[in-house]
Formats: sequence, C-alpha cells, structure tokens
Amino acid sequence: MNLTGITPILNVSDVPASLAWFEKLGWKRCWTYNNSGPIDGAADRNDVGPAGFTVVASGECEIFLCQNGQGSRGAPMPRNIGDNDDTGGVWMSWWVCTPAEVDAAHALALKHGMTVVWPPTDEPWGSRECRICHPDGHTFRVSAPLP
Repeated sequence: MNLTGITPILNVSDVPASLAWFEKLGWKRCWTYNNSGPIDGAADRNDVGPAGFTVVASGECEIFLCQNGQGSRGAPMPRNIGDNDDTGGVWMSWWVCTPAEVDAAHALALKHGMTVVWPPTDEPWGSRECRICHPDGHTFRVSAPLP
C-alpha cells in the first residue's frame, strides 16, 4: 500500500455551525453538499435545505464534516476539562511550523469563546501544544516542534 493522502471525516451535529467554527480558526470552506447535490458558492444552504456535508481546508490539509453520519462524536459540551481522553470525539494533531503559531491559534480560540482544554505548553517530547475542543467533542492538538 502506498497512500497519496488521507482525509479524516468528522461526525458533526450541524454543518453550517461547524463551518463557522473552523473559519474562526482560519480554515477555508471548499464546498458544501446536501440532498440536491453541490451547493452553489459553497453556501451554508440552498432552497433544498442546509448543507449536510462539507470540506474545510488549511493549506494542503482537508477535513470532511458529515452531519450525523460517518463516525461518532462526543457528548455535548461542556465536558471534563484538562488532560482528559474521555471526550468521546476524535482526537487530531494539527501541525504548524512555529511555537508562535500555537500561541496564535490559542489566542484565536479564546477570542472566539472556544473551549480550550490545554493552554500552550512546552511538552517534554519536544513540541509546544495547546488543545481546542469542537462543540461536538472533537479535540484538536495544535502542535509545533520546539527549537
């Protein structure tokens, strides 16, 4: 086997709300889809209804978001805060180039009232990390190598 790429699929409760959440962190919407097919302009909805599937991208990385399908998600927020594996959602590492970018992601998350479960911390394994939780329980470790 020789993979040429990998795209995670996250189960979310609300595609338009999840799009807005990712966009606040600088991700871009690629396209949206509902029962009528692709939605013009990657809009949140059309005359058939809201988007039920979408793609968000940051650089060359993409994540599929599927409403109520293709995987599981955690319990509604809030949950136990801290170094907690029991979110019920998917954990994912997002790698950025510098520790300053980790700090910037943390600041953006706080600015937008997102749930931060781990502040930027220099970890003993050689990276600076913070952890941000999506409203459906998915946890994103924003990481950068330490110099």
